[in-house]
This record gives sequence, C-alpha cells and structure tokens, in this order.
Amino acid sequence: MLKISNLNYSIEGRTLFDNASLTLPTGSKAGFVGRNGSGKTTLFRILKGEIPTDSGTVEIHHRAKMGSVAQEAPATQDSVMDIVLEADKERLNLLAEAETVTDPMRIGEVHTRLAEIEAHSAEARASAILKGLGFDQTKQNEPCANLSGGWRMRVSLAGVLFAKPDLLLLDEPTNYLDLEGTLWLEGYLANYPYTVFMISHDRDLLNKAVSSIVHLDKGGLTFYRGAYDQFEENRRLQMDINNKQREKQLEQIAHMQSFVDRFRAKATKAKQAQSRLKRIEKIKPVEALFDEHVAPFTFPQPKRAVSAPIIDLENASTGYDGKPVLSRMNGRIDPEDRIALVGINGNGKSTFAKLLAGELQLMDGRLTKARKLNVAHFAQHQMDMLKPKQTPLEHVEPLMPYDSEAKRRARVAQMGLTTSRMDTLAENLSGGEKARLLMGLVTFNGPNLLILDEPTNHLDIDSRDALVQALNEYEGAVLIISHDRHLIEATVDQLWIAAEGTISVCDYDLDTYQRSLTGTRDKPEPNKANSPGDKKKDRKVAAEKRAQLAPLRKEIKQLESKVEKLNQQLAQTDKALEDPDLFQKDQEKAVQLGKDRADLAKDIETAEELWLEKLATLEEAQDELGL
Repeated sequence: MLKISNLNYSIEGRTLFDNASLTLPTGSKAGFVGRNGSGKTTLFRILKGEIPTDSGTVEIHHRAKMGSVAQEAPATQDSVMDIVLEADKERLNLLAEAETVTDPMRIGEVHTRLAEIEAHSAEARASAILKGLGFDQTKQNEPCANLSGGWRMRVSLAGVLFAKPDLLLLDEPTNYLDLEGTLWLEGYLANYPYTVFMISHDRDLLNKAVSSIVHLDKGGLTFYRGAYDQFEENRRLQMDINNKQREKQLEQIAHMQSFVDRFRAKATKAKQAQSRLKRIEKIKPVEALFDEHVAPFTFPQPKRAVSAPIIDLENASTGYDGKPVLSRMNGRIDPEDRIALVGINGNGKSTFAKLLAGELQLMDGRLTKARKLNVAHFAQHQMDMLKPKQTPLEHVEPLMPYDSEAKRRARVAQMGLTTSRMDTLAENLSGGEKARLLMGLVTFNGPNLLILDEPTNHLDIDSRDALVQALNEYEGAVLIISHDRHLIEATVDQLWIAAEGTISVCDYDLDTYQRSLTGTRDKPEPNKANSPGDKKKDRKVAAEKRAQLAPLRKEIKQLESKVEKLNQQLAQTDKALEDPDLFQKDQEKAVQLGKDRADLAKDIETAEELWLEKLATLEEAQDELGL
C-alpha cells in the first residue's frame, strides 16, 4: 500500500528524515509515534504531495484512494449530514453520471460500482458515524455554521471516515473528541477494512485500535508489529541488546588496542600488532540507543493549608447570559481529592471548571469556598493569554519583578523549557511547549486546587507520563477533564459525570463507565461496596500514601538541586583552570583550584549515587503502596 525509500528531508537546517525507509502493507493498522517536533505531520504532508522531498521516493498504490482530515468543515448553511455525504466524491460523481450516461455498457459499470461502495445505504452509514462522534439526529440536520470549531473538526473527521479511503491518514484524531467519541473511534478503526496510518499520543487508542507501530526517531522510520505496549517492550529489549553488543565491541577494541600499544615496537610482535590495528579499523561499534531526556513537569506545592471542604456545592446552578447550563449540583471537594470529570462534549464540563475557577458567576443555590483558596485553571482556550511576541522569560518577569534573571531562568526551567526555548517568542513555541508554559504560569503561586481541562492535547506520550508523575507528587486537590484514560487511571481516585444538565458524583470506576458507554452492559447501579463513605475513605487512604512519600520526594529534589549547584561550581573551576597563564601568575591558586576540582568531582559522584538510591527507594515504595 505504502512504500517509502531512502527519504531525506530537512527544514531550516534541521534534518527530519535521514535516508528513512518504510513499507506499510495493505490493510495495516499502524500508529505513528515519535517526539513532538520530530516530523510526523511533515511526513503526512509529504505523502499528500503538499511538500517535495529533498531526495528519495514515496510510492502509493496507483489505484489507492487516500484521505485525511485537512481542516475543519466550512461554516456554511449546509447541514452536517450533507457535508459528510459530499465527502465521498466517487459516490457523488457516479450518481451524477448515472443521471446522464446513455451507453449501456457504462450504465452497467456505474451501477455495479455504486453497489460495490454501498451507495444505497449512504445516509444510514453517515448517520451512524455522526452518532458515534456525538451528533444526535437534530444536530445532524443543523447548519454547519451553527457549530464551534471543535465540532466542525468532528464533521471533517466524519466525512473522511464515511468516504472510506484505501489509505486513511489521521493526525491526532482524538484531540477534539470526548471520552465517548474516543471509545467509538477506537472500535471503528479496529474494524476499518482498509489501511490506517495514524499519528496519536493516546496510549489506550494505540493499544486497542492498531496492530503495528511506526516509530520516528533520529530521522529514521522503524516498523514494529504489535500494539503500543508491545512496541515499548520490544524497543526496550532492542536497546538492551544493542547496547550490550556495543559494550562487547568496545571491550574488544580496547583489548586489541592494549596489545598494539604494548607490542608495536617489538619486532617479534610487530606483525601481530599490525594485524590487530587492521581489525580495529574494521570494527564499527553500533550506535548507542537511549531514550531522549523528557523535561519533567513541576507544580509548586500549596503555599498554605486550607480547611475542608475547599469547595462545597448545594443545589448550585450556572450558565451564560442568564440561561442555566448546569443546575441541581451538589457535592464537595476536599484538600486531598483527585477527581476526573467525564461526559459528552457540550454537557458543561468546561462550564463547571470555569465556575470553580471563579470565571463564571453562580446563578442559583450555594457555592462555598474555603477562605484564601487558591485555584489554578488550565484550559486550551487559555493559550490566547500567552503573548505571542514575548518569550517565556518575559512572561515570568512580572511574576518575579525583584528576582535576578538567574532565578527567573531557573523557574522557567522547572516548567520544562530548555535554555534556548526560554528566549524564543511564544508564537514560535510548539503546542507542547506552549502548554508547559501556560501550566507553569497558572500554577505559579502554589494553588490548593488544580483544574486541568484537556491538558494532554499537545503532549507526546513521554510528556504525558511526566505529567502523571508531577500530578502524583502534587499535594493539593486535582480536577481533570480529559479523554486520556491512562492519565485518568494513573492520577485520580473518583469519577464525576457531566450529563442531563448537572454534575453527579459517580460511585463506580472508569472501566465500568467505559463498558456502559460501549454497550457491553447497562449503566451500572451505584455499588454499595463503593458507597460515598467508602469512596471518601479510599481517597483519604490514597492521600495518606502520597503523604508518606512526601519527605522522600523532598529529599530527592534537594539532592537534584545539590548536584546542579555542584556541577555549576565544577564548570566555574574548569573555566578558571583553562587559563594557560594561571600557573605562571599564581601557582598556589592553581594548585588549590586543582584540589577544589577533585573535591567537587568526588562530591558530585557521592551526591549522584545517593540520588539514584533515593530514586530506587521511591519507585519501590510507590509499587508497594500501589501508586
């Protein structure tokens, strides 16, 4: 279906593809993974013919129809259903031809092809796809102009799925979907009859909807059979084997070089030494494989404790322009709570988040907040609050007006931005880098409650894992709105549901909720074993487990700071020792600097060993506590 041979492509001096090759068999369901900015979307543009390659070839079967979601559906008065039906150009052309064709042979060919592509059931198929993506019958007949940008993206996705291309290219298709839509798409793609090539950072989607993984790393493309978890396991095994082979090769080279150094000058051994030199030249050690460093997320801990509950709702309602969107809301959030808010898009999840964050007013009922409660709210639409012509360092400056530039840079580094990106204009940052900057800004003052609305949309898989770790280390309350099941399952203790114009506390887990959505069982009744009292007890236990590890995490952070400080001192000492005239100008100082350097190197080694020990202890403790 798809064959890429010796592909080379560079942009602005940066190589994205270096002699990359890939064969994707017909009928494959392949997930396309790699770090943000590595070139995944660029490859899709090359496949679609939008940009030329520097060299190499791309071959797609000459009769294959390729389809992708290029942009959101147009904001016209055409109905959602009509726009989806128009996406299948072949069907439209055949229907038009059937009205005018007169040649009997061609008439037969046209009607045969219409039968093959199931033209008679087009509306039913389009309606089923739209329903799966969250469009009820009323919404299917609405003008597309009435929809938001996110819903128009769903229309475009529905259109390309309806057209059933032979090669389906999808770039982060779940970014505009809720959990319900994601689960439907997962099942649809798993049963899609043709070839799928999909960029995604959704671990669950890659485990259940695809049967192979294409990994883009260091400009090369590698095909792995199996879903994402199997890919991770295979890659880890490959890295271990590769690096052990490299160690053996280097040991062999060192052994032969030692022989050469010892015996090259001896006439009786000169011939053997020369032979070993030739063998050394022929040995090409394999390149070391390792995972690139992923910058961690760091959320400042709450600066002050607040009394429980931090938020209490009693028959509360809120909405826009005097019209309620949510009502009859009852519940409480305690300082240690970890909550996931799920529900179909349009049912008020983001509205609820804005109410808790103080961005929307209460219309009726009661909403009580703890005194001096600090709430941080992250949402995708808040990307607009970033100033495009300012750097991350300039964004932080108003929050640290009396601090040195070094301290400001250290704070930006905690957000996961490298030194070079600190001085890059916000408009030139990647989506993931903007998300890191925004999270760092909204959590700057140590909130008691952290509200994250779809925080993973622009993060790759490793960055999502870093976010999970940061949330588990954060000691305040957390409310997450997300379709990322891995994030939810790894960080929260309870589930809330937005449905039927209200927010309800759920007494069952995410797995049971998913089964109710996919129709594998009816919506479950509240589990008596999981009563609100039991849930609160579970949350308290989870909070106590996290508290047990807090001193160890603090110790690890202190060691990290110590190692960083020692390395800075070592760098300053090395710089001083680089002065060629130092020994002539001040021999005593030179000697002292040499001693200082040796002491610093020893201190760094000791601190790093202790840091590694503490990390291992933390991992073991997390496993024992089930965190």
